[in-house]
Amino acid sequence: MSAREKISSGLVGAGLLVVDKGPGVTSHDVVASCRKLLRTRKVGHAGTLDPMATGVLVLGVERATKMLGLLSLTTKSYTATIRLGRSTTTDDAEGDVLADVSAAHVSDTEISTAIAALTGDIEQVPASVSAIKVDGQRAHKLSRAGEEFTLAPRKVSVTRFDVTARRDVAEGESAFVDLDVEVDCTSGTYVRALARDLGAALGVGGHLTVLRRTRVGPFTLDHARTLEELAEDPAVSLDIDQAARTAFPHRQIDASEAESLSQGRWLDPIGIDGVYAAVDPTGHTIALLQEKGKRASSVMVVRPATLRGH
Repeated sequence: MSAREKISSGLVGAGLLVVDKGPGVTSHDVVASCRKLLRTRKVGHAGTLDPMATGVLVLGVERATKMLGLLSLTTKSYTATIRLGRSTTTDDAEGDVLADVSAAHVSDTEISTAIAALTGDIEQVPASVSAIKVDGQRAHKLSRAGEEFTLAPRKVSVTRFDVTARRDVAEGESAFVDLDVEVDCTSGTYVRALARDLGAALGVGGHLTVLRRTRVGPFTLDHARTLEELAEDPAVSLDIDQAARTAFPHRQIDASEAESLSQGRWLDPIGIDGVYAAVDPTGHTIALLQEKGKRASSVMVVRPATLRGH
């Protein structure tokens, strides 16, 4: 039985698709490929990954596209490689080289001290090739067009910034230090900016050579498949019920409460913070709810009355 035939939600094909994005393709390229493989136009993504980056990209399919804006994807994890001794125009390997400075003298103690200053709640100036808008235009477009602009620092949180390996690299007359790192951070943190700022703090410059996202919120590489694997078995990673149980707290409801929610009515609150799933006795998610005052109201009706029984 194929994964497509295993979908239990009854909303055929609806759910979240977690893709292990390969290098050199945009997030929009991935969406376009998935639309073809799944034979539907109803595919959207929750956040993007740079072309050079690989790893976890969360997509919504069919009715689950409505779920994307409700997902709590505020924490992310990465593995990366930072090269000390070279600064670039984009803070990564795709940019033009600005300067090469020998990093051979930089000690592990100096690296640890500089990393400690970049850990915790910090203010970070985003990379110039970020997707942040400047006067209505994306910074990366302005940067590649040679426009001059300044991005304001933003408050972000880096809860983990660990070096897992160091390699001293000689290329011609240049002496670099490559650091493999693992980073846990809040949404809006730019790992390439961490590479830039680490190199600047050490006085040698730095940029990012490898970036792999290993987790977004509750979704990890364990949930993910490559486009090649998806082509062999074109189906969502988590059907709409599995997605709701993975992404949100849940509340058990009885059949009469399920009927009320499917008709667009509300329930009494029970003290759950944030968005949560209302699950009926058959295990189906009827709606996503949020409590306010004396009501637990739907922010998304997963199974309206017209789809009950599916």
